[in-house]
Amino acid sequence: QVRLVESGGGLVQPGGSLTLSCVGSGFTFELYDAKWYRQAPGKQRELVASKSWTDGNTTYADSVKGRFTISRDNAKQTMYLQMNNLGPMDTARYFCNMSPYWGQGTKVTVSS
Repeated sequence: QVRLVESGGGLVQPGGSLTLSCVGSGFTFELYDAKWYRQAPGKQRELVASKSWTDGNTTYADSVKGRFTISRDNAKQTMYLQMNNLGPMDTARYFCNMSPYWGQGTKVTVSS
């Protein structure tokens, strides 16, 4: 059974940091691009960060460049999203993706 399970979300104050994790199972994790999406209430899901499985190239949405870092540990079948200097605009449900597979999402709330 294919699974992607996120963790690490929660409530954080503006300027704070969080690290999201996503553990994959049931498929060959290292052969898939790793991606993080987010969806804020009332908005469309957007791609936040991606990391290629072939050359390790990373891409980021302009809104998170310099603040978020995507990484992966194939031995642990886990991808990560390190998020720094968080602001209220980062409040959303965050989903990991290894197309066509999706996690269930983890909620991040940035508020004082």
